[in-house]
Amino acid sequence: MVRPGRERLHGSIEVDETYVGGAEKGGKRGRGSENKEIVVIAVEVFSPKGFGRIRMRRVPDVSGDSLVPFICDTAESGSEILTDGWGGYNSLSEHGYAHKRTVLSDSGDPAHVAMPGVHRISALLKRWMLGIHQGAISGKHLEYYLDEYTFRFNRRTSRSRGMLFYRLMQQAVVTASAPYRQLVDGKYKM
Repeated sequence: MVRPGRERLHGSIEVDETYVGGAEKGGKRGRGSENKEIVVIAVEVFSPKGFGRIRMRRVPDVSGDSLVPFICDTAESGSEILTDGWGGYNSLSEHGYAHKRTVLSDSGDPAHVAMPGVHRISALLKRWMLGIHQGAISGKHLEYYLDEYTFRFNRRTSRSRGMLFYRLMQQAVVTASAPYRQLVDGKYKM
């Protein structure tokens, strides 16, 4: 469902990570949680309110080596990147981005108020996974689920709902085929 050569996000973009899957009871919450997959989310934020397109990707950890390449792949140079105070984002200005950090513990606002875009997308993604997939999301195929959700979200304001199927078929025709073994072996490739 990912269109090759799709446009990168631009303007004001919120970026943060979320954790999906794994056992719900016990264990640590947030960064450092075990048995959960880390998903980084980028959302275009419009002024005075509203959200544009999104991008999501599973990353192995929350280091700068994982987070910064995601941003470089998904956001145009010169965009304003809004993040929390996590150190993994510190080198963004070296890559041509205007980096605005909000240290949540200093702001006095809860995370969903300081960065409403990524937290809303995170909540909607998790609700979608519970509703559509009954929470049975496999980490092996997580990227495919993220691509599907991104496709649906980015077309939420389409004036013609029938065009969604048309666009999906259009992308299927121009995208190289994926052998069955590639789909089931857990090695995601775009």
